[in-house]
Amino acid sequence: MPTYTGISSEAFRHPLDRQAEQALRNLPGFDLIARKFVEFVYERPQLVYLMGNTIQVGPRQYSTIYHMFRECVRDLDIYPEPALFVQQNPQANSYALGQENPYIVINTGILDLLNEAEIRAVLAHELGHIKCGHTILIQMAMWAMNAASALGELTFGIGNFVSQALIYAFFEWRRKAELTADRAALLVMDDLNPVLLSMMKVSGGSIKYAHECSLQEFIKQSQSYHSLDEDGLNQVYKFLIYNGSQGSMLSHPFPVERVRYLQEWAVSEEYQQIRRGNYQRSPASGAVNVAAEPSAEEVETLRRQIEELQQEINKMKDSE
Repeated sequence: MPTYTGISSEAFRHPLDRQAEQALRNLPGFDLIARKFVEFVYERPQLVYLMGNTIQVGPRQYSTIYHMFRECVRDLDIYPEPALFVQQNPQANSYALGQENPYIVINTGILDLLNEAEIRAVLAHELGHIKCGHTILIQMAMWAMNAASALGELTFGIGNFVSQALIYAFFEWRRKAELTADRAALLVMDDLNPVLLSMMKVSGGSIKYAHECSLQEFIKQSQSYHSLDEDGLNQVYKFLIYNGSQGSMLSHPFPVERVRYLQEWAVSEEYQQIRRGNYQRSPASGAVNVAAEPSAEEVETLRRQIEELQQEINKMKDSE
């Protein structure tokens, strides 16, 4: 496996990821969300939960997974090493979060469904999110939308600032960020097949009938999906599906779209140059901080609003 010493996340960041993040940051309300998120959201409770309800991976705990993880951390030049947890959940899923103490959670469904090469690709994908500083924005989006819909006006004072446009922008960015993380997986694997196989299996793979699944057929499906755009009405349907017409907005691109984007990059000159060692460099790093300097008056106002929110929550519990 190649090791990209000193590689900067900008070396492989997808341009659509960069554009979507800039559009998000330019929207009215984003700066306020950033300030209030940094002030009130702490990572420690979630880490306490994970320590109490999952298995932390280490040299003597899931040692095979830990060895692969350490190699991926090395290959993407990430420092410090994030924490890795395995959660008992049959859904084939994984995610990365955290700013000061970034971490990755991988479900047992992933470990049971994928082979070791494909698991390595998933780990590299999640580390790509950490390398690029995606985790802080993902957490911010989750917090803002939950707070804005929790209890009407009692929303930490952000309800009036979380516009529909801002929500759309958060989701649009999240989908484009996945394309960058897929590139990180390809860089680590140096082989397109295990990355694409992991996408196929997470989409609809079966342990029992795995021998009847074909990556080539999945790639053909991706091509067929892309050809749907020849009908303008299908493009409208895609937009509506991504943005909530089926009940909820989608945080990830369709796997068949990710297949096409990654195939295109795998044959690009940009990818070949990185493989040769010609890439933008920066010190080893993980999550990117979001600058925030709330005034003392603003902090006091927000604390008072939280106290009022807690009082309302207590009233609701007492009336049950």
